[in-house]
Amino acid sequence: MIDLKFLREDPEAVRASQRARGEDAGLVDTLLQADTERRSAVASADNLRAEHKALGRRIGKASPEDRAELLDGAAKLAQRVKDAEADESAANDRMQQAHRAISNIVHPDVPVGGEADFAVLETVGEPRSIENPKDHLELGESLGLLDMERGAKVSGARFYFLTGYGALLQLGLLQLAIQKAVAAGFTPMIPPVLVRPEIMSGTGFLGAHAAEVYHLADDDLYLVGTSEVPIAGYHSGEILDLSAGPRRYAGWSSCFRREAGSYGKDTRGIIRVHQFDKVEMFSYCRPDEATAEHNRLLGWEKDMLSAIEVPYRIIDVASGDLGSSAVRKFDCEAWIPTQQTYRELTSTSNCTTFQARRLGIRYRDENGKPQMAATLNGTLATTRWIVALLENHQQADGSVRVPAALVPFVGTELLTPNN
Repeated sequence: MIDLKFLREDPEAVRASQRARGEDAGLVDTLLQADTERRSAVASADNLRAEHKALGRRIGKASPEDRAELLDGAAKLAQRVKDAEADESAANDRMQQAHRAISNIVHPDVPVGGEADFAVLETVGEPRSIENPKDHLELGESLGLLDMERGAKVSGARFYFLTGYGALLQLGLLQLAIQKAVAAGFTPMIPPVLVRPEIMSGTGFLGAHAAEVYHLADDDLYLVGTSEVPIAGYHSGEILDLSAGPRRYAGWSSCFRREAGSYGKDTRGIIRVHQFDKVEMFSYCRPDEATAEHNRLLGWEKDMLSAIEVPYRIIDVASGDLGSSAVRKFDCEAWIPTQQTYRELTSTSNCTTFQARRLGIRYRDENGKPQMAATLNGTLATTRWIVALLENHQQADGSVRVPAALVPFVGTELLTPNN
């Protein structure tokens, strides 16, 4: 949720952010009205409670002949207090609903527009010239790394088996990511992949993208699409000690996405699937440290991409393509030879205090006063990386070179059909 103090001081900035996202700027006025009504209801209820309390003291001191009349007045006042508290509760509910409807405030440097309006910040590496390149699915099947047919037989469309060296490639990628994260000071974590509604909602995933989330209705639990969700909830309702700097976690988990609305897109292979594994960085820090921390997360992503030796670019995602929690997001996109374009492998988002405000995550400032923390996240490796790895390192004879950083995990320098 956004800072109400900021909303009251500069509502036009919030309206501008909503417009930049392509969202309803009128929701800002709804929130301002709800805020006014809630404060009025709280003040009214507080005044009546104080009046009722004062009357109670008078009754205790009253003479017997005055007490009956005072008791009658107290009963009527008690009903007014009860009604006022009901109004206060309703106003709070309306306020919460209106507050949660507003997305985070877009950073002023973010390019305005939709999915195609990103800004390229950096391009790293030159794509190889590959004559008649094979796509990752053809390579994966010929090398015995990937079985989509049996994945569909067992679980349906967009499921798959990683087999043999394919499984070792994924495990190697994730293990390398965890090792790099630990070396950078992250605490490794294997979190739950089922979370309660308040945790899923608190991270902002039950808004515009709720259709992407799997829900187990009988248990009222949600399957996570990223370990960002359980790690964000890990410190919900807590006050953190951030005096020594950001607190960082690296979560290794399976992730689940319904891919609602993506039918017909990327149906071939493992670019867009319902289940995949991922190592996700997550950081809690002071708000004034968030921008620098965002750049650090991006730096660790770049280091991982360099380790698998693929050409990539970094884009500043446009305002209309941001998730509701993020003020700014950088994507790292790898070159895919068969598509002759760059495709997203990682992203890192600065969510400022938006998630922490929903989840009640605070820290103490230099005066010992609790303040809202900032949260950030970034992908360090995921199943989709295998797509870029296979296509960029394919050889003319149909084999695939294994990047040096992964050889210790995979156990071979070259994947061939004989493997």
